[in-house]
Amino acid sequence: MDKLKGKGKEVVGKLTGDRRKEAEGKTDQVKGRAKEAMDEAGDRAEGVKDSLRRDDEG
Repeated sequence: MDKLKGKGKEVVGKLTGDRRKEAEGKTDQVKGRAKEAMDEAGDRAEGVKDSLRRDDEG
């Protein structure tokens, strides 16, 4: 969501010549990518945890 919002801000900033809005858009995109990376890492950690549980039970 942040990536899409950020891209919109960046485009508007470029079209209007508003460097601040463009920079805000780029910042929002970076925040969005960081959130996605954290979510993916959490999902992987859950998978490892589940795998270890199955190994202990088997």
